[in-house]
Amino acid sequence: MSGFEQTPPTLMNATMPELLAWSDSMSLGHPRLDDEHQRLAALIAQFQKALDDDLQAALKAVLDEATAHFAVENDLMTATGFPPRECHIKEHEAVLGTLRGVAERLARGEHTVARRLSAEVAAWFPAHVQHLDSALSHWLCKLQHGGKPVVLHTGGDKGRERQRRHDVVPAGA
Repeated sequence: MSGFEQTPPTLMNATMPELLAWSDSMSLGHPRLDDEHQRLAALIAQFQKALDDDLQAALKAVLDEATAHFAVENDLMTATGFPPRECHIKEHEAVLGTLRGVAERLARGEHTVARRLSAEVAAWFPAHVQHLDSALSHWLCKLQHGGKPVVLHTGGDKGRERQRRHDVVPAGA
């Protein structure tokens, strides 16, 4: 049997969790946030499947994108007086702290902890988007349009090209 027929030893074992994939269930109806979330989801999936030699670069890409994206969200929350912003911002800080800490451990060769982090971030991300970021999207839409966003999910996982968005439900409707 050739080496091509076996799982390379530098990949996670056979119990590797399912890769994070963008789904329209993560769409919020806010184009900028949706685009950034889609990019971050793709980077998390790359981190999950990275070979050992590429793991550091994959983690750095997630950390860099998360840092930039969280700064955008934090600025939006602060500028608009989003009521639960402190909790949301603290979660961002905790995630970035964990990413940085694991990056330091990975630099010392601790690949296993980075693999565990990739699985944890992949499990955390959809719930964060669907709960905390959804509330932010509703808040922003209410301020701008007087209602909450309506995002029609098609049930497919093709993402943005298969959904309609940007309808607004007036407040009180």
